[in-house]
Amino acid sequence: MNAEPAYRPVPLVFERLEPIEQRARLGAFRERMQARRTVRHYSTELVPDALIDEAIAVAGAAPSGANLQPWQFVVVRDPEIKRRIRLAAEEEERAFYEQRAPAEWIAALAPLGTDAQKPFLEAAPCLIVVFRVDYGIRIGENGDPHHIKHYYAGESVGIAYGFLLAALHIAGLATLTHTPSPMAFLASILGRPKNEKPFLVIPVGFPAPDAVVPSIAKKPLDEIRLYAV
Repeated sequence: MNAEPAYRPVPLVFERLEPIEQRARLGAFRERMQARRTVRHYSTELVPDALIDEAIAVAGAAPSGANLQPWQFVVVRDPEIKRRIRLAAEEEERAFYEQRAPAEWIAALAPLGTDAQKPFLEAAPCLIVVFRVDYGIRIGENGDPHHIKHYYAGESVGIAYGFLLAALHIAGLATLTHTPSPMAFLASILGRPKNEKPFLVIPVGFPAPDAVVPSIAKKPLDEIRLYAV
C-alpha cells in the first residue's frame, strides 16, 4: 500500500498593504468589474494566444477541494469546430425555449433579449470550454487504472471560472457565459474522456463596433450584504 503524501508546509509569502492602498486597489478592481457586461456581438479580430493562456493560468490559481484542481480548459479557435458547437447548442436551445422551459423562466429571460439563436458561438474568435473533472486517473504499477476521487469538484470549478472571467475582463476582452442544457455534445465534439463533464462555454473576443447590451442593473450593496447579529 502506498504511503500517504507527507505534509510539508512552507513559509507563507504575504504582502501586507497599508489601509489606504487596500482601499485603492479594491476600489479600482470593483470599478473595473462593475463595468463588465455580457457581450453577444463580437468582432472577427483575433485574440492573442498569450492573453488566453495568461487568463487560464489565473484560473488555475484558484483554490480547490484537496488541491486536486478538477478542471480542464479547452481553447477552440477552429471555425469548423466552432460551427459544430453552435449547431449542436442551438438544437438544445430550441428544445429549451419551445418545450422544456416553463413560462416563468421564459419571462425572466425576456429583458435580456435571448433566444435559441447563438451566433456568438461561431462569431467570437475564441471559445474556452470549461470542463469539470469528476475524478482523476492514475495508472498503477500493474498497468491498471485507478480512479482518484475529486472533492467539491463543482464548487472548485465555479471558483476557477470566476477567476477566469475576471482575468479576461481585466485584460480588456469581452466574454459571455453560455450553459446549453444538456451539453454532453461538447465532450463528444471535443473528444474529452468520460471523467470530464462540460461545465460552460465562454466566448472570448473584442466587441463588434455596433455591439449592444441589455439595459439592466445590479442589486445595490445593501440588498446583497447582511451582517449577522
